Amino acid sequence: MATARDGTDLSATAYWTTGPCRGELRRERLPAPGTGEALVRTLYSGHSRGTETLVHTGHVPERVAGIMHAPHQEGEFPAPVKYGYLSVGVVEQGPPGLEGRTVFCLFPHQDRYVVPASDLVPLPDGVPPRRAVLAGAVETAVNALWEAGPCIGDRIAVVGCGLIGASLAGLLRRFPLARLEAVDRDPAKGRLAAALGVPFASPEDAAADCDIVFHASASPEGLARCLEIVGDDGDVIELSWYGDGGVSVPLGADFHARRLTLRASQVGKVARPRRHRRTTADRLALAVGLLEDEAFDALLGGETAFAELPETMDRLASGELPGLCHVIRYPQPEEGHVQPDRP
Repeated sequence: MATARDGTDLSATAYWTTGPCRGELRRERLPAPGTGEALVRTLYSGHSRGTETLVHTGHVPERVAGIMHAPHQEGEFPAPVKYGYLSVGVVEQGPPGLEGRTVFCLFPHQDRYVVPASDLVPLPDGVPPRRAVLAGAVETAVNALWEAGPCIGDRIAVVGCGLIGASLAGLLRRFPLARLEAVDRDPAKGRLAAALGVPFASPEDAAADCDIVFHASASPEGLARCLEIVGDDGDVIELSWYGDGGVSVPLGADFHARRLTLRASQVGKVARPRRHRRTTADRLALAVGLLEDEAFDALLGGETAFAELPETMDRLASGELPGLCHVIRYPQPEEGHVQPDRP
């Protein structure tokens, strides 16, 4: 049996999706960290509501199951699968200079894990561990900005103020734009936009003639409105993932007559305009550093214990638990271990 440097048993508890709307905690053995590897004890992980709800409900399309594979995922879609990518923890054992550091990793919901040290991003002093779970969402927003290339004086709208849309709006507010609007059909998202310092509008009241519109509502209605409010020859950047749902796009009206461009942005690869000069590690490190901005705390939702995660996943999928990024809190050494549902 592998042990840590202090002689403790190297085992962990991980959350697995076992079927549509079913999940459980499982105990597993960990390998001893090798050269260039690190043992991480998790402090927090984040739940990415849109993507993880599709995984939890079994709606990942078979056609793109391989493409949507997360960096440290185990198992395959639809189930059983260990999935997630917003983890923050402390390095208990690893290369010199990394031990004791708080780090972000694209790892599933698990209380301890061993990964290559190169997969870890140390947090700057100005980034609290709880806020750092947003790094994956901010990384997605950075990629979309690289894709679109907004310019000084642009008129920009972000349609859909979920986790990705709000992250994007939070970054765009730092740009020297002529106009920026966060657009959502839920009036309550106006409070979120206000916390970010971004003007808010309903879809009906959104300003037209935009240079760029980012779409992140994951709804056909939202995409249709994007095509209406973007200006002639303008760009719509699509960030939504619709899973296996069908989407109707009105290409017979504004799209063709006004020579619009609809372009996908997906975080699996660095956006083409930066692909030859930035790595995925560069992009993630940038995203972590951007979280020194305390305005991003507005994106964090409630918090529940790791031991409650199987029930929490159901409550998140049903909408019972509000907020954009729900935070999972992990027990620390003085609190004892989580009891898994199965060994």
